[in-house]
Amino acid sequence: MSIGNSPEDNTPEDERPFEEDDRPSIGTALRQARIDAGLTVDDVSNATRVRIAIVQAIEQDDFAPCGGDVYARGHIRTLARAVHIDPDPLLAQFAAEHGGRPAPTPAAPLFEAERIRPERQRPNWTAAMVAAIVAVIGFVGFTLVNGDDGADAKTQVAEGSTPAATKSPDRKPDKTADPTPDAEDSAIAAAPQDKVTVRVTAPEGRSWISAHDHNGRRLFDGFLEQGDSKTFQDKEKIDLVLGDAGALQLYVNGKKIDDEFRPGGVERLTYTKGDPEVG
Repeated sequence: MSIGNSPEDNTPEDERPFEEDDRPSIGTALRQARIDAGLTVDDVSNATRVRIAIVQAIEQDDFAPCGGDVYARGHIRTLARAVHIDPDPLLAQFAAEHGGRPAPTPAAPLFEAERIRPERQRPNWTAAMVAAIVAVIGFVGFTLVNGDDGADAKTQVAEGSTPAATKSPDRKPDKTADPTPDAEDSAIAAAPQDKVTVRVTAPEGRSWISAHDHNGRRLFDGFLEQGDSKTFQDKEKIDLVLGDAGALQLYVNGKKIDDEFRPGGVERLTYTKGDPEVG
C-alpha cells in the first residue's frame, strides 16, 4: 500500500466541480438584472413602492433596513419580479445564508420589545367610586357654568367614533334603529372635504402599521389588534406601511378601498385629498 495524496487532491483546481459559493450574491444578481432590463433604481422604486434607500441597500447585500428576515424576503421577491428574474433561487440563497426559513411565528418581536406582563390585580372599587363621584361633580359644575351657551357648542368627534344623536322634545327616539354605525359609516362621517382622512380597521387579524403625515411626522407606529381601528387625518397626505395588508381594511376619504391585499404582504401606500381616484 502506497501512502500519498488521494486522487481528488490531484485534480486540477480549474477542473473541480462548481461550488455554490461561486454564484453571485443576491444584491449583485438583482443589480445586474436591473441593468440588463434597462431600469434605474428610481424606476424600480416607483414600480414596487420600495423606498430607494432600501433598494440600494439590498443591491449592496445590506438587509438590515428591511426590518427583519420576513420583510427582507418580501422585498427580494418584489424586486426580482420587477427586474424580470425568478425570485425562488434568490430566496433559497437568502435562506441558506441567514439560517433557513423561520417558523411561521408572529412578527411581534420585530417591532416591539418583549414586555413582562404584570400580574392581574383585583379591581380597586374604592378608587373607582371616588373617580365616578369626581366625574359627576365635574359634569354638574360644567353644566352650571356653561348654561345656555352649551346650546350653540359643536360636538367634537373623537377618532373612531360618530356624533351622538340629539334628542328632540317633539319626537320619540326610534327604538328600532341600530345605534351602532358600521366602519364605513364612521369613516364617511369623519371625512372632512379639506383634509385627507384614512381609517384602518383590522377585521381579519392582528397587524403592525405605521402612519406619517406630509411632513414625515409619525402619527402611529405599532400593532392594530383584531377588531380595532385607527383614523388618521392630514391636510395634504397620509403615508402608510402595512405589515400584514391582507388582515386590514382601508377607508380613504369616506370610501372603502377594495384592493385585495395579499395575506402577509407588506404594502407601502400614500393617499391624498383626491383619493381614491374615480375611474
